[in-house]
Amino acid sequence: MRARRLFAHLAVMASLGLAALSGTTNQTLAESPFDPVIYVNDEVITRYEVEQRQKFLKVLGNAGDLQKAAQDRLIEESLYRLAGRRYGIEPTQEEIEEGMAEFAARAELEPQEFIMELEKEEIDASTFRDFVTAGIIWRNVVGGRFGARATVTEAEIDRALSLSSNTGGIRVLLSEIILPADTPENAERAADLAKEIALITSEKSFSAAAAQVSVSPSRENGGQLDWLNLSNLPPTIRPILLTMTPGEITDPIELPDAIAIFQLRGLQETGPVIESEVAVEYARLYVPLSSPEKEINAARNIRETNDTCEDLYGTYGDLPMENFEIISQASREVPADIARELALLDEGETSSRLRRNNGQTMVVLMLCGRTAALPEDADREAIRASLFNQRLSSYASGYLGELRANSQIRYP
Repeated sequence: MRARRLFAHLAVMASLGLAALSGTTNQTLAESPFDPVIYVNDEVITRYEVEQRQKFLKVLGNAGDLQKAAQDRLIEESLYRLAGRRYGIEPTQEEIEEGMAEFAARAELEPQEFIMELEKEEIDASTFRDFVTAGIIWRNVVGGRFGARATVTEAEIDRALSLSSNTGGIRVLLSEIILPADTPENAERAADLAKEIALITSEKSFSAAAAQVSVSPSRENGGQLDWLNLSNLPPTIRPILLTMTPGEITDPIELPDAIAIFQLRGLQETGPVIESEVAVEYARLYVPLSSPEKEINAARNIRETNDTCEDLYGTYGDLPMENFEIISQASREVPADIARELALLDEGETSSRLRRNNGQTMVVLMLCGRTAALPEDADREAIRASLFNQRLSSYASGYLGELRANSQIRYP
């Protein structure tokens, strides 16, 4: 069913924490669909609302304990409305219709078409409308309450740039989520998922999301990477990482055929400050793959038989010369996905994780060496936007926690 395939890329924030949830609530709910199952202060959440939201989450491609996820989301939306009432925020009809249209457009549908598809799954239009309305309320509350406080000053940008020019004595501990964007459909789905992932505030939820949606091999470890020298990372993200605190998440970063999101887990000074890397030399070899067995054998052969970049081509001397190249580039010019792989390597080490040509070609990389000098300034507006979004997200998470702590949430 076309609509089901389209719905699959509309995953919302609730889906990204499902992998971390365990068990299913066995509590038997009242038989009447309109009996209360949760009280949030003076608001009532009925069995019907929970069942409707479960169906809605399922259509959006979520898995796991949907009853728990639906209950959690409905509780949060009740808190959104509470905050909206406190600040006199109520979306206009036009805002709600625009929000519904924007959400439906992600499935390449008009709002009414989207509603018709929902009704085929026995989901009432009011469920969709309530979901969108609550999101608009929360966005307006957070923007109005914290927008001014999240403003990034020129001095803060200057500090980020200044820090990025001296990064040799700093290393970072990151987690990653890599989303495929190799087709228009995957690119759209990745963009939608990235927006929701960027709102995560805990390492546990980020790891659960990585295990669920990332295509990087690190997904097996919840997206967690080992310590990396900051100077080995692309210059565009260094100043952003230096202004983050553990647990914060970068804005989505576009790579060739993918979107990357990183979470900072730790930052550590390792020794005397040195100049930042500006150039990197690496070997790149394209190896056609005809079968999974050839892929495994090729990767093993590369690891075991090559010590230097010059050795690499000798391993596959039967390939056309254009398949092999030793490249020296300013680090800012290295393609983002290649830069990410090189950051994980020491001199003489190889990577064979990247693919081209719809997975039919393995990209083998070997780090030949790095050189260092003072870097050029990064994009000030990109740094400003990233710092603002991180700060606003942090304020929103803290405020939601405060609302929850000060509310009476009861299960009859």
